[in-house]
Amino acid sequence: MNIRVVLLLCLILPQCAAAASLADRRSEFRRALDGVERGQSLVGDDRRALLDHPLFSYIEYAELRRGLKQATPAAVEDFARRHPGHPQLARLQDSWLQELARRGEWRAVAARAGSAESTDSRCHVVHARLKTAPDAAAWTEAEALWRTGRSAPSACDPVFAALSASGRLTPALRWARIELAAAEGNAGLMRFLARSLPAEEQALATGYADFIDSGAGNPASWPQDQRSAEVLGTGIARLARRDSDRAERLLEAHKALLGRSPEALQRAWHGVALWTAASYQPAAAARFAKVPDAAYDTQLHEWRVREALSREDWRSARKAIAAMPEALREGPRWRYAAARLDQIDGRQAEAEAGFALLAQEAHYHGFLAADRLGSPYPLCPLDLPRDAALRGRVGTLPGIQNALELHALGRYGWALGEWKAAIAGLPDLERRVAVELAVDSGWTDRAVFDLSKGDDLRYYRLRFPLAYQKHLTREAGQRDLDPAWVAALIRAESAWNPAARSHANARGLMQLLPGTGQDIARKLGISWSGASDLYQPRSNITLGTEYLADMLARKAEQPFLATAAYNAGPAPIARWRSQRPPREVDLWIETIPYWETRDYVVRVMAFSVIYDWRLGQDAYPLSERLRAQPDRRVARSPFACPAPASVARTSP
Repeated sequence: MNIRVVLLLCLILPQCAAAASLADRRSEFRRALDGVERGQSLVGDDRRALLDHPLFSYIEYAELRRGLKQATPAAVEDFARRHPGHPQLARLQDSWLQELARRGEWRAVAARAGSAESTDSRCHVVHARLKTAPDAAAWTEAEALWRTGRSAPSACDPVFAALSASGRLTPALRWARIELAAAEGNAGLMRFLARSLPAEEQALATGYADFIDSGAGNPASWPQDQRSAEVLGTGIARLARRDSDRAERLLEAHKALLGRSPEALQRAWHGVALWTAASYQPAAAARFAKVPDAAYDTQLHEWRVREALSREDWRSARKAIAAMPEALREGPRWRYAAARLDQIDGRQAEAEAGFALLAQEAHYHGFLAADRLGSPYPLCPLDLPRDAALRGRVGTLPGIQNALELHALGRYGWALGEWKAAIAGLPDLERRVAVELAVDSGWTDRAVFDLSKGDDLRYYRLRFPLAYQKHLTREAGQRDLDPAWVAALIRAESAWNPAARSHANARGLMQLLPGTGQDIARKLGISWSGASDLYQPRSNITLGTEYLADMLARKAEQPFLATAAYNAGPAPIARWRSQRPPREVDLWIETIPYWETRDYVVRVMAFSVIYDWRLGQDAYPLSERLRAQPDRRVARSPFACPAPASVARTSP
């Protein structure tokens, strides 16, 4: 827990002495834990000094994990007995099960069936049961493990070998898995499985795999049955992503075979129409007209609208919205689009009626609707009561203390396990107070992930943190950037977690790649000691605002495009602009092909409005913010809480 929060609690409640001692003992605990994980023994006075530490079980856990190859069953069972609800117990037991399998202690493995969490462990358990008590249930579980369209871990090999040796791995069962692999698009697994089939069937399965992989082969030479139809439908849908014209030709040429499976025909048409539309090819509208009604799902309904919007075919867009299922059509995105289309067509009364309802809702489309009417932005914030005793009670709950201390130690996975267990049974008020304590201690993303529905959404001060405000405002101001926009982008990129790191190795608050950070640092003439600099919040904000300013000035020219480029890179943005210049900006955003980027632009721009409020100012009109940085000559929009009936409809 943040030492400032701990000290504040200790001024109020005597029971917080334990929390204060956690912060005081942090360095000592960290050294001990790091040493254990490096293989050093914690003994004597050093061990006795930490026995009363609330997190000592994690040192024991680390000792067991480090020495699992030498561990005894008694040691693992003793840990489980003394810590029955430990957040890491399931992981330890799963690892122990795999260690027992490595030792070949099959009876012990079979006895631990209930602790098998991973696929590896499940396979070890079934293998053990087949070796020690091969009853019908064990064989049924073995077949269930076999039935997957994905590659199985090597731990499953003995199970599959046992199936084969017993005669239970029949050609029919092999074909069942080949079909599952085809549905997954896993051509490599299909070819591997085909090797065990008779020669003629092997050739057929390999031909199926070639078609799934690249569309190669002649489906007319296949058996004209349902299996072939299923493979054909999946293959055409996959091919459409690369070559929708060829995919349609294959569909038309082999329509009779596809007819043996209505689902396969629908899947093929779905893929052809979807990828034609997502590429904004001229044939999209004609192909949509050929799609069977049963093939339409949310994705296809939405893309039919987007494709029409991209051509500024307002009539077809309106018709496509009307054809949507009611639950989809009544979402804010499509209610706003319908009102805008009414406005474009001169149906002003209908448009204003649609905007009026949306303008009572606190989200991106509600803010845009408010702009169309010139009405205040709807915002009904809630704040937690300033109840020191309540904060003290929640802050000294063992699970909350443990979670916050583990987070302070940089043990984020462990912290999350403690956190989830701690808040699971808390009443709403206490849960929200726990989130507030987490945010105060720097664990900002708890407000993002644990305040995500119902009235939780209205705790805007918690859900939209604002740290390093002076530095952010200065760096944004030096580059003529809107501070609310920069803060919104940080919220979308990292949820204000300075230690955030993506799968692509983007780091820190503004999620910069190390190479990008180094280039910007060189350009600005500031020191760069390595990728770790990106975990320094102020350095990250300096480098990130410079990158964003450069993108705005040289690549995108308008904030909505710069926001899209920050997510997808400048090259796709340039391509989309050349394909369809953005005239009606709000509708053009809906045509962004990448769903992640489309959603990202909407979120960042909506968050910008909230950060205007967090910065203590009226909102710069969202419709103007999309196009340009704030201009003092443009009147800002005040915030107002609408009538109670519409308060719940919030989503930023």
